[in-house]
Amino acid sequence: MSKEKLVLAYSGGLDTTVILHWLSKRNYQVIACIADVGQKDDFSAIREKALKSGAHDVVVSDLKKEFVTDFIFPALRANAVYEGRYLLGTALSRPLIAKELVRVAEKFGANKISHGSTGKGNDQVRFELACYALKPEIEIISPWKDPVFLSEFTGRSCLLEYSTKYGIPVSVTSSRPYSEDDNLMHISHEAGSLEDPMNRPDKNVFTMTSDLIETPDHEEIIEITFMDGIPVRVVNRENGADYADPLELYTYLNQIGGIHGIGRLDMVENRFIGLKSRGVYESPGATILWKAHRDLEGLAMDMQVMHLRDSISPKLAEIIYNGFWFSPEKEFIMAAVNKSQEAIDGIVQLALHKGNVQIIGRSSPTSLYNEDLVSMDIEGGFNALDVKGFIEVNAIRLKAHNTVMRSREKEKVQSETLV
Repeated sequence: MSKEKLVLAYSGGLDTTVILHWLSKRNYQVIACIADVGQKDDFSAIREKALKSGAHDVVVSDLKKEFVTDFIFPALRANAVYEGRYLLGTALSRPLIAKELVRVAEKFGANKISHGSTGKGNDQVRFELACYALKPEIEIISPWKDPVFLSEFTGRSCLLEYSTKYGIPVSVTSSRPYSEDDNLMHISHEAGSLEDPMNRPDKNVFTMTSDLIETPDHEEIIEITFMDGIPVRVVNRENGADYADPLELYTYLNQIGGIHGIGRLDMVENRFIGLKSRGVYESPGATILWKAHRDLEGLAMDMQVMHLRDSISPKLAEIIYNGFWFSPEKEFIMAAVNKSQEAIDGIVQLALHKGNVQIIGRSSPTSLYNEDLVSMDIEGGFNALDVKGFIEVNAIRLKAHNTVMRSREKEKVQSETLV
């Protein structure tokens, strides 16, 4: 009996390696899809591990540049930040990986896709919604929601026991039991001792950024050039380093930001399914770009456009976080965001030092800032007397409201006195 073809999102970690082996023992011909989104992995070793663990075939897909240009940059220029802090590193990589899973499934003629996301996390939603949006007829095999699988594996300790039993090499040990997602935009750390929100992360948790005590004592000055809200060049004023390629530019910002300890975040967030989770993140390059881009908007974006954009950015972040990248509402909001970025051109100067990103200067050919108009030392171009009428008109509703409230309070006091 021939086995059904199934494409598995394979990372080489504990969960997906055990799942690959478990699926291969059933009626599935597993094609392991390894998505290179910038994680620091030995893909040759992972490919070999997949084959030894039962994969029929292995596909390694280099998605780094597409990740930067089509997912990271659009999210940052939209100011999409979940719950005011999280820059969406994991959430942004999932629709790209799902897109590649569908492509590989079509290439191999597979009608099933699988992943190793748990039933308590966000990623199961992100992967499955994206796959269904891109290929409605696809069937999703999710072991962590399979009763047979769940009867055999009740937690990560069972996975470790299974891997030992079948001689499957894994990178997770009881001494470092963290669940980590590593990509170009960030690395996230969850589980293990981090499940207690009061536990400070050990020093060895962090791999992308330096501890502040180990960062340089001097600041480093860089300049970032934007065109239509997209970073197109980074120049280091200290050593002359100059990058214009999107991937090289972003990789450099990760490197220099990590050296200066920039982009660490420790938060308890609200998952889509209703649970709260504690996540520890490192996002050096994204943090630098986000702050630089936001600052340039202050110079080159119309006030009302900015306020409207800022009102929908949290909703966009929620849409992305919850897994609706390939949705009509996301397309609708991004159309407005793209319009808002048409004149966000210019250069932002930043000083990087001890975990801080300090904006020290900005210029733009599309600047809306008029030094003469705002100057305290120059007259002309703005009639201060016009402000008198402006204030009086805006005061009308305030006067009316407070007159009514005072009258109402007076009537209430009189009523209480009579009683």
